[in-house]
Amino acid sequence: MMKNNRAVLAQCRRAVVAAALLLSTSVFAQGAIQSVTGSLQDGSEVLRIELSQPLSAPPAGFAIQSPARIALDFPGTQNATGQTQLELNQGNLRSVNVVEAGGRSRVVINLKAATSYKTDIQGNNLYVILAPVPTAATLQAVAEPRVFANRTAASDVQPIRDVDFRRGADSAGRIVVGLASNQVAVDLRQEGRVLVADFLRSSLPEGLRRRLDVTDFGTPVQTITTSEAGGRVRMRIEPTGEWEHSAYQSDNQFVIEVRQKKVDTTKLSQGPGFTGEKLSLNFQSIEVRSLLQVIADFTNFNIVTSDTVTGSLTLRLKDVPWDQALQIIMDAKGLGMRKSGSVLWIAPKDEIDARIKKDFEATLAIQKLEPLRTQGFQLNYAKATAMIAQIASNAGGGTGSTTRFLSERGSAIAEPRTNQLFVTDTASKLEEVKNLLATLDIPVRQVLIEARIVEARDTFGRSLGVKLGGGDLRAQNGGNGGYSIGGGNRIGFGTSYANSTATAGAGGTVDTSGTFVNLPASLSNVQSAGTFALSIFNSAANRFLTLELSAMEADGKGKVVSSPRLITADQTKALIEQGTEYPYSVTAPNGATTIAFKKAVLKLEVTPQITPEGNIILDLDVNKDSRGETTSQGVAIDTKHIQTQVLVENGGTVVIGGIFEMEETNNETKVPLLGDMPVVGNLFKSRTRETSKREMLVFITPKMLMQNPTAR
Repeated sequence: MMKNNRAVLAQCRRAVVAAALLLSTSVFAQGAIQSVTGSLQDGSEVLRIELSQPLSAPPAGFAIQSPARIALDFPGTQNATGQTQLELNQGNLRSVNVVEAGGRSRVVINLKAATSYKTDIQGNNLYVILAPVPTAATLQAVAEPRVFANRTAASDVQPIRDVDFRRGADSAGRIVVGLASNQVAVDLRQEGRVLVADFLRSSLPEGLRRRLDVTDFGTPVQTITTSEAGGRVRMRIEPTGEWEHSAYQSDNQFVIEVRQKKVDTTKLSQGPGFTGEKLSLNFQSIEVRSLLQVIADFTNFNIVTSDTVTGSLTLRLKDVPWDQALQIIMDAKGLGMRKSGSVLWIAPKDEIDARIKKDFEATLAIQKLEPLRTQGFQLNYAKATAMIAQIASNAGGGTGSTTRFLSERGSAIAEPRTNQLFVTDTASKLEEVKNLLATLDIPVRQVLIEARIVEARDTFGRSLGVKLGGGDLRAQNGGNGGYSIGGGNRIGFGTSYANSTATAGAGGTVDTSGTFVNLPASLSNVQSAGTFALSIFNSAANRFLTLELSAMEADGKGKVVSSPRLITADQTKALIEQGTEYPYSVTAPNGATTIAFKKAVLKLEVTPQITPEGNIILDLDVNKDSRGETTSQGVAIDTKHIQTQVLVENGGTVVIGGIFEMEETNNETKVPLLGDMPVVGNLFKSRTRETSKREMLVFITPKMLMQNPTAR
């Protein structure tokens, strides 16, 4: 009898489950709420409710002042979000509850302060727009009308004023962004382990385009990178460890808080990706099918279990998200799951894999039979001939390889005259190509590169020289020349043999311009020197001694500045050069002489690359040639060449290289022995000192050219 009762209860239970599944299927066919998300747009909180099908009319709703709530009713609609409560904590939005009962779903919006709202239906989405909450400042300004920016005014690009980081009392990292107005829309989302905030229709001053390392503050936030791209400012926040975040806006300040997630050591840790409500399970040898039914009753999900699911399980779980508990059960019994809305199909993994494979094969067969369509795409920035190589080239590079983005039957042609691309393929592939071209056909940012090649010369020279001469005109004037040495002998001196003979009276004319020592001052590239002469003579002016001192000093400075500049697109090589080509003779292999040319040019070759932080990487090749000496083979070329890669801030200047040459020369010319005598030896020698300095520096300044946002 007991066995019969159990059989009857089991049949009733299966009938109830079947009826529930039938009822849920019919309700799901009517409509379902798939997701609820909140955001800030134009300074107002906006709640987006995504449904499985469009609404024919706005849902009925009502607002409560205390506590501040807004309730919206969706008849014939099911909760397919997988959760009944969503924490937002964004602006005036506190949280959202989605409750399903009596064939309808109610969305309850919990607010921080009571306010009015309006709804807007766009496709499958219902937007609930909350009115701004009046503050004390706005109440005092009632007598003075204030005009808020409308959507037309908000469409202008506004600059971000400041980006600051602070450490909160609970070791939370607070990123404070100063906005130009409270009308800036912000899109905050989590991408993997990174938090991304997009400030729409905003620009970023050069001083704020940076990467902040805030590791030393002792918060979960490690780095904050702020950059500008596509008419918006993007902020990437990289935390570490287990963390959670919240954001709010106060007038012109947008604050993002990242704090360490608190973990209760007495509870089982929540695995990554599990967000369901927590439950506790304690069963001894319970059938897997019955255990799945318990989870279905807890989550309000419809679970369809395959007939091949059998066996029992013993488990004890405490405070575990229901989706993690379900995953533990499936892993223990080798089961898999497929989800469709609020319906879960659970079966052995092999059975699910076979079903998925069968579905894919059916989809592939349908694609091969789907009719082809031809659609034209007008390209505005990219070349159609270059784009066709991207979407229609063979990925395998050989026979039988598939095209990169088109199907096996797809094809594409480019029309260069009108810069259009015509693609023939299935409707789904055409949509993929459309989205791809929308991403690729965008204006490329441009960079102005200015180079300054400065060559400086500094020369200095100093030289001291002497001329020492003398003459005896007594013999030439009829007297006795020379000097007596006794015994009727006399001795005569002269600056040369002929001059000495004339001085002795042997004939000839005494050369009074001759010198005993002729070591005048001399510098390269200097023609004349300053001189001072002194003559000692007797009263008859027929014997004399002459001394001429010469000195010169030269100090020269020169500077040559070459400043080539050019504009090129991001990651596109550009070249500019200016100079002269000199001919020279070349002997050909057949013995004939031909004329070739050798360049002496100023050349700047550069390839810029803009980084996400707004800096610029430059691949540089700079040449500064000049004509050198003339040889028997032709003209020599003096060259200065720099080739390097540097990372420069936008608008910053960097010295990429330099050459410094210094030449110092000290020369002393003297008469042996006489020049070594103290003091008097200076009359028999000359000194020359020359110093030459040459320096070349290459300065590079890249500037990113801003584009008109309306043109983009």
